[in-house]
Amino acid sequence: MRVLVSTYGSRGSIEPMAGLAVRLGELGAEARVCAPPDGEFAARLAQLGVETVPAGQPVRRLVTSVTPGSAVGLPQRAAELMAAQFDTVAAAAADCDVLVATGPLPATAGARSAAEKLGIPYVHVSHQPVILPSPYRRPPARRGRPLPVDVTDNRALWDLDARIADEMFGEELDARRASVGLPPLDGIRDYAFTERPWLATDPVLDPWRPTDLDVVQTGAWVLPDERPLPVELEEFLSAGTPPVYVGFGSTPLGDAASVARAAVEAIRAHGHRVVLSPGWAGLAPIDDRDDCLTVGEVNHQALFRRTAAVVHHGSAGTTTTATRAGVSQVVIPQGADQPYWAGRVADLGIGAAHDGPTPTTESLAAALRTALAPETRARAAAVAGTVRPDGTTVAAKLLFETVGEGRPVRS
Repeated sequence: MRVLVSTYGSRGSIEPMAGLAVRLGELGAEARVCAPPDGEFAARLAQLGVETVPAGQPVRRLVTSVTPGSAVGLPQRAAELMAAQFDTVAAAAADCDVLVATGPLPATAGARSAAEKLGIPYVHVSHQPVILPSPYRRPPARRGRPLPVDVTDNRALWDLDARIADEMFGEELDARRASVGLPPLDGIRDYAFTERPWLATDPVLDPWRPTDLDVVQTGAWVLPDERPLPVELEEFLSAGTPPVYVGFGSTPLGDAASVARAAVEAIRAHGHRVVLSPGWAGLAPIDDRDDCLTVGEVNHQALFRRTAAVVHHGSAGTTTTATRAGVSQVVIPQGADQPYWAGRVADLGIGAAHDGPTPTTESLAAALRTALAPETRARAAAVAGTVRPDGTTVAAKLLFETVGEGRPVRS
């Protein structure tokens, strides 16, 4: 079986898709990954031995230059993303048996169009639930198209979201489909998602409630990380009590200096040392004291197990990694699906959800008081044992069934 795994997004989109590709390779399938051409992604995929095809524009430059929520330049970016699907992704999938795709709507709608033209099965996967239509929550607003605040019927809002998606992307997609002999679409969003989308999240962290969609929840796609921690970090961890980790991954911040100051001061107020990850926000130490260590690309699975708490932005990947590590969390959501994960952390009693995206020393110290409490830490340790470890194996087995090989999957 040959599988094309296609993704467009930041590290949180790359890592789980790479995890699926690695697992497929272990089970005898051939898998290649279409991913953005950012150097850090290429290096990570090469390290894993995954065949990679660069597709689209670099993500980091885009994420760090676009104003949050702004639609300026969106039509051009969407057109470029669709072009990459019809050209690069379609070419990479030409000899494949199935195409698995995730990413923003222009990417996944284009990817399914490529699979349709090639006549191969297509699977849409989401690593968070908030974009999937559900009567239990409002849809997230699309850039430049806020939803009416006075409408409370979630089904009506999801219908409106579908019409907005058509208005934003339908004309461009239909033109590209026509260029390869495909008919126009009626409903780009639902076409991209299919009637049976996969949800690669853990059912404890993300208990999906049944809807009109036949959602297949596989469990989170976690790539086991065996990399040793850097010597300097090992020495820091061994030199005192467990520190508190602070990092916002690929999420930019409006005022990274203020966030770093609030975090370091709040952690020190609780008597803990700090491990600071700059990330795409560019977090930096606030002074030269030796109780704060800055780290780059490291094994979070190993690091989080040796911390007192993890302060982060609330992406699906970081939330899942911290939960599996059994460490309590403080989530400071900046947007997108991050408020959802912050709420889940609080609801499960494994940490605290910070109120708002910009912490002060006082507000973060209060959240840390909850996260560092013995009962929270005990609850985090208990929940860790309930997180499923087999998401990529479940997904691989489903792919074998989709293609029709029906072969058993080794554990």
